[in-house]
Amino acid sequence: MTMSDNDVTGAGTRAALEVAARASLRAPSVFNTQPWRWRLTGDVLELSSDPARRLGVTDAEGRLLLLSCGGALHHAKVSLAAAGWLADVQRFPDEERPDLLARVRVTGPTEPDVEAELLAAAISRRRTDRRAFGDRRVPDEILTRLRRLVEAQGAYLHVVPDERVPELAISVDEAADANYFDPVHRGELSHWTHRPAWTGDGVPPGTAVQPGLRRVPVRNFLPDGSSGLLPGADHDEGATFVIVFGSTDQPAGLLRGGEAMSALLLRATADGLASAPISEAVEVAWPRHLLGRLLSGIGEPYLIVRLGYVEAPGDVPPTPRRSPADVILIED
Repeated sequence: MTMSDNDVTGAGTRAALEVAARASLRAPSVFNTQPWRWRLTGDVLELSSDPARRLGVTDAEGRLLLLSCGGALHHAKVSLAAAGWLADVQRFPDEERPDLLARVRVTGPTEPDVEAELLAAAISRRRTDRRAFGDRRVPDEILTRLRRLVEAQGAYLHVVPDERVPELAISVDEAADANYFDPVHRGELSHWTHRPAWTGDGVPPGTAVQPGLRRVPVRNFLPDGSSGLLPGADHDEGATFVIVFGSTDQPAGLLRGGEAMSALLLRATADGLASAPISEAVEVAWPRHLLGRLLSGIGEPYLIVRLGYVEAPGDVPPTPRRSPADVILIED
């Protein structure tokens, strides 16, 4: 018995969807919680949030969970487009299932997308680099390209002018202080920075960075004094700080914001930039309000990202990832 053309196409789409779900495992997430689940049935891939992995203190409103899941969705979209598949994405397709964030259906083959191929190649290379960046400035043409990519995903990008970076630093610093003096938050931080190796998640000390002088503070993942990466001799003098923002703080906007975050980070990696998301100032209400002032009140801030060039030798080690079997459910 030979397979029909439909059988061949069906097998190809299922394989592509499984590859896409696996690619999404490399998406960034707050505290590397990886708070998503995939379900593959036929030619449909469903993305759901995993409420058990939401940070109850750091992310009490679930904003960062949605941004993280949006990053996973974009990684999957990129994988499909790079492999030459058209896909229809329905966001929040079922009102009675609020944890169901997206339904991805393959609609047919196409020519591989050149931009998607570039981003897909960056997935395995992207790192959150918390080390200090050097004096080299990010070219305007790269920032313009990043802005267009973010807008293509349904969000916006604001480049913080140098003269307003001190305001940004104040918002991040105030949020960091609020978190530091909250013992419950510190307990949550400790939980996700001291994970057993078999869990495949969390922020290992080897990827955290020792405190150092910066234009904008970097989260101290090791307040107990554990050793981490050296920050380097530079002080972020050439770093560019951008804010990913949208027109709403509703779930649909936040999911789109996560997709935009992913596009930004992958393209930055492809362009040879180092990057590091900064979420502290959106975790606490008052600092988030200060961020809104940097946007002149025209948008809802989702995330800060630090962009630049690292002069220090060596690469940042990869953070662990959960086993595909724990995240992806494949049904016949």
